[in-house]
Amino acid sequence: MTTRLKAFALSIALAAGAAGAVIASSHTTMAAPPVIASTAPEFTGITQWLNSEPLTLQQLRGKVVLVDFWTYSCINCANTLPYVKSWHQKYKDQGLTVIGVHTPEYPFERDTGNVKTALKRLGITYPVAQDNQYATWNAYNNQYWPAFYLIDRKGQIVYSHFGEGDYAQTEAKIQALLAQKN
Repeated sequence: MTTRLKAFALSIALAAGAAGAVIASSHTTMAAPPVIASTAPEFTGITQWLNSEPLTLQQLRGKVVLVDFWTYSCINCANTLPYVKSWHQKYKDQGLTVIGVHTPEYPFERDTGNVKTALKRLGITYPVAQDNQYATWNAYNNQYWPAFYLIDRKGQIVYSHFGEGDYAQTEAKIQALLAQKN
């Protein structure tokens, strides 16, 4: 009986430790796996384009594109917005196009009126694709809010980052891609 109790106590302790590790890791930056250049999927299943007419990656060939998967009530997404808005302002005239792909986490985030209100409140002026059905999210095999995907002038995904942080690294990659000739 004592051996079974010890084994049970040990299994509880291990489970608690694993749960604690999961909780702790959910609040840290997640390094993206290395990206092997692959053709970026087209925007698909977009229910509404805000701040723009509908866009396609084919139309954006020749530009560097930052695709930012986000949702307006996500605190981690909100923490990245000052950087994303800054990159948009700094580099839009040099060939960077920022596309926010708003993919809702909660039902109230599906409402276009709520998204429009959030864009105004947050000062977001770049194009935002409303991905209520997760079609573009799934096309990118995305799993995170926020998630950045940088697409080069040829339409290849060449960099990704999940979560907060590494802003200097992301900006350096934007600068390097903008410096490349077609």
